[in-house]
Amino acid sequence: MKNNTKKWILTALFAALSCAATMSVRIPTPGTGGYIHPGDAIVILSGIILGPVWGFLAGGIGSCMSDLLGGYLVYVPITFLIKGLVALGSGMLYRRISHPGCSNRRICTAVAAGGILDIIFVAGGYFLFEFILYGAGAAASVPANIIQGASGLVLSLLLYPVLACVPDVKKMLAANH
Repeated sequence: MKNNTKKWILTALFAALSCAATMSVRIPTPGTGGYIHPGDAIVILSGIILGPVWGFLAGGIGSCMSDLLGGYLVYVPITFLIKGLVALGSGMLYRRISHPGCSNRRICTAVAAGGILDIIFVAGGYFLFEFILYGAGAAASVPANIIQGASGLVLSLLLYPVLACVPDVKKMLAANH
């Protein structure tokens, strides 16, 4: 029971971190009405640290809350799905690529794989959603979404070693192999 309570609390914490990271630094993208933000790094890391299912909840809820609070209501459901799937996939790739005692290079590869998945899901997922809403004009947001995903990849690679030093996070990472 204690472990389950801890998972719920950490999931809520990562959701809050994802929301805050998404809303705290916003770089507007010209002509799209959107913005680039560092929240994707937290989404990627939530899947890696919490595991695929709990990461899905943290990444999806935190990211869609930033859309809800930021006035992007139409994006709330698709953001929940896309960012949840990014966290889910990042967690699954981490489990598949890394293992206890593996090299730092292999761990970096596992984290980077989550970042690459983020680029694909964010650019592709939002393009498909916006294509339904706006037609061919949706292509205008693809470059900004690629940049956003790339920044998530880089930031997750920078943050992972810092978080991996936290004793409870280290235990969770070991359990996710």
